Amino acid sequence: MDPIIAVTHADPYPYYAKLRSMGGLTFDPELRLWVASSARAVCAVLAHADCRVRPALEPVPKAIADGMAGQVFAQLMRMNDGERQRCPRSAFELPLGLIDQDEVRARVNARLLSTDADGLYKAMFRGPVSVVAALLGFSPAQSRTISALTADFAACLSPLSSDVQRAAAHAAAEQLRGQFIELLAEPAANSALLAGIRQRFEGDEENLIANLIGLCSQTFEACAGLIGNALLALHRQPELRGESVEALLSEVQRFDPSVQNTRRFVAASCEIDGVRVEAGAVILVLLASANRDPALNDNPDQFLLDRPHRRSLSFGSGRHQCPGQALAMSIASATVKEMLTHGIELEHLNWHYRPSLNGRIPLFTEVKH
Repeated sequence: MDPIIAVTHADPYPYYAKLRSMGGLTFDPELRLWVASSARAVCAVLAHADCRVRPALEPVPKAIADGMAGQVFAQLMRMNDGERQRCPRSAFELPLGLIDQDEVRARVNARLLSTDADGLYKAMFRGPVSVVAALLGFSPAQSRTISALTADFAACLSPLSSDVQRAAAHAAAEQLRGQFIELLAEPAANSALLAGIRQRFEGDEENLIANLIGLCSQTFEACAGLIGNALLALHRQPELRGESVEALLSEVQRFDPSVQNTRRFVAASCEIDGVRVEAGAVILVLLASANRDPALNDNPDQFLLDRPHRRSLSFGSGRHQCPGQALAMSIASATVKEMLTHGIELEHLNWHYRPSLNGRIPLFTEVKH
């Protein structure tokens, strides 16, 4: 086992506990990177000014640097530090927090839902992006297009993406850019969400468009993992079916988060949690391990819907904490409720975790007879 294999392992949490027992911040000679596993070390790395989201010499992954997907990536707030991160984030954060929950539920419920494997995939991945696109002012037909294009774009964000996927991502980024240019040119179509973001946004239109694409791609990954892991929790503990879905999701995102880790790149030699780390080092930040640290949560390995003082780092911490957390939870909650209304039964499906270096997202397939 190593921290990368752990992401899609059936139960990585005993391994994470072992890592924490060896020290909160340790060097892995085989992976050639530092691993932050304790809550204290994870918080220290996420808060440290010299720990950046991208390496200085490769702000955009080389594999996508020469195309439109790379141009979008370069401007994403979550892939930048300093003003290039703070300014877009401050424009998005308040409007995202003011979205009407009833409108989210209505838009989720308006979508056709089936409980076969294909229907689950659409509900987990495509549906949430369609909801966000609709909230931004796109028509139902346009929202479906945005959702399909976002799936193609998001594939390139993984280091595991193929040449074919990267080519599709560049094409999707071009088309998404065109769709948002048209949307922004029609003031009458402006939604409350888009109007709120535009009012606060201080960058140019290209930067705004890149971060609107980023909002869609973040929704694609975050909601799929939340929904999928909530369904697995219900499958493993059927007695939870009658409980609050909001409480279920709050504990799922702590107990078995879809984003298991993130990375930070050390810009200048420094001391982190009492350990000297040299410039150029890479730190693998185990968010999922921190959530199971007894220093962060009492009885961390128990799944408790009514957990008092729940603390979670699944959506990040500090300056890079996800501004769309409340929206992702709201969409996931409405989707899981709708699935339960339709009588979802996972006994008729197989599942496996999607190959990933950091994402724990189940994919469901039909049982072959």
